[in-house]
Amino acid sequence: MRALAAPLGFIARRALQALLVMLAILIIAFAVRTALGDPLRESMGEAVPESEREELRHQLGLDAPWPVQLARYLGGAVQGDLGTSTIYKRPTLEIILAKFPASFELVLGASLIVLLLSLPTGVYCAVRPRAPGAKLIMSLSVLGISIPVFLTGIFLITIFAVWLGWLPAFGRGATVRLGFWETGLLTRDGLRHLVLPALTLSSIMLPLFIRLVRGAMLDELGHDYVRTARAKGASPLRVWLSHALRNALLPLVAVGGLQIGTLVAYTLLTETVLQWPGMGFLFLEAVTRADIPLVTTYLVFVGLLFVITNTIVDIVSLMLDPRISLEGTR
Repeated sequence: MRALAAPLGFIARRALQALLVMLAILIIAFAVRTALGDPLRESMGEAVPESEREELRHQLGLDAPWPVQLARYLGGAVQGDLGTSTIYKRPTLEIILAKFPASFELVLGASLIVLLLSLPTGVYCAVRPRAPGAKLIMSLSVLGISIPVFLTGIFLITIFAVWLGWLPAFGRGATVRLGFWETGLLTRDGLRHLVLPALTLSSIMLPLFIRLVRGAMLDELGHDYVRTARAKGASPLRVWLSHALRNALLPLVAVGGLQIGTLVAYTLLTETVLQWPGMGFLFLEAVTRADIPLVTTYLVFVGLLFVITNTIVDIVSLMLDPRISLEGTR
């Protein structure tokens, strides 16, 4: 029972921490929403008489003390009500959720590219550090870290869309609807449109992860258990993959989970350059047109994604190394 109680206690503490972080995010969003301006001015304009403006302000409870307004905001957030967009005249959460599939699929595609390329190249650079190919990969990774994502997007568009004509330069392509989820992953045109945005977004994290995998593998290859496995006659491939890489994955999972949140943040630039109709593109439109409720709802939703991702990373790390829960109880 004690062996089971430790992981459950660890998960319960992480869940409580996630709730407290979300409470803080909602309070910050309320403060930002209050500080950015008068929502009635944005929705009604300047020509509306002040008497009508004050009457509507009273009906909406905007003249109440801020603790009362905060309590109402938090109560609405619990029920999924984060306000109404001044541009679209619809609930802001409904608008964000409609754009979420596009951003999710973009982040998913970029994450798969990072995973499929960084693991083999990072392992290769660790086990063959003096090879010309490893030196070239490490040099390119330094260059990749230095190039801004919007320049990468423009470069890829120029090469593959303008010069070669292999891939579309903008848009999401054909999509199909599966219930509430609109996806382009099930159509050939949608997959073709995903390639350039996913490559552009992956360029942010790919060089970093190659270096992280290489560093973690070099650290593990120097441990005694690796030398023992080699002395027992284990093949190099088995030593690299079954022993060293397996133990190197724990810090990589933790860092990778945090970087997924960073990818969500960088969709702003990627979606703008390649006209990808996701949350980032919507957020920039909301900022440009001063849609304060939509801006704050986006911030809350992205904060929720960060919290969920970090919580999942903690649980996966616990599954990979049960000692984490025991260390957390000390």
